[in-house]
Amino acid sequence: MSDPIMQTPEQLADIVQHASQRLIGLGRYDLLLKSLGGSAVIEELRIELAKSRLSPLVITSDYRFLLPEMEKEVELTPVHKAVYLFFLHHPEGIELKRLSEHRQELLELYCKTARLSDNEKIEESIDHLINPLDNAINEKCSRIKKAFCDVMDEYLASYYIVSSHRKRQLSNSTRIWYQRLKIITLPRELVVWE
Repeated sequence: MSDPIMQTPEQLADIVQHASQRLIGLGRYDLLLKSLGGSAVIEELRIELAKSRLSPLVITSDYRFLLPEMEKEVELTPVHKAVYLFFLHHPEGIELKRLSEHRQELLELYCKTARLSDNEKIEESIDHLINPLDNAINEKCSRIKKAFCDVMDEYLASYYIVSSHRKRQLSNSTRIWYQRLKIITLPRELVVWE
């Protein structure tokens, strides 16, 4: 066998494929899993496979959410659409405790997606969303997750939903703290605005 350092990635992949097939033929899935680095690597491979199957998310001028490659539409109410659009506009993620700083943006998005003209009800709904003592925003994120999981598997949906993400922060002292962000991880080049 030649030196693996001198081989191209394609040649190494060919070696891995042949070795994997032999181990599978021998029924030695345990050794195959160990040689690949365990379940963490398997999970990364599953995520990579999901990425290759992501459909563009088309947002129409009347705020319908379409997944053309899956021939599906994600059904959401106007308030859920407003929340989703808000997080799409913030690819860096947002801490829920800072949601009140974005009240006006949420209000404008809800007014665009709602066919209601009852501004009082719209404002009341937004006030529930931004209230840190109210669970409304988490309920809306859960409903958005369910809507995407209704049209695709969990691994694909994980890119489209509003999910939690912890971002490690270092301070000048010896303390480490984490920002708890809500974020949509879908690559923004897959978001198509009509």
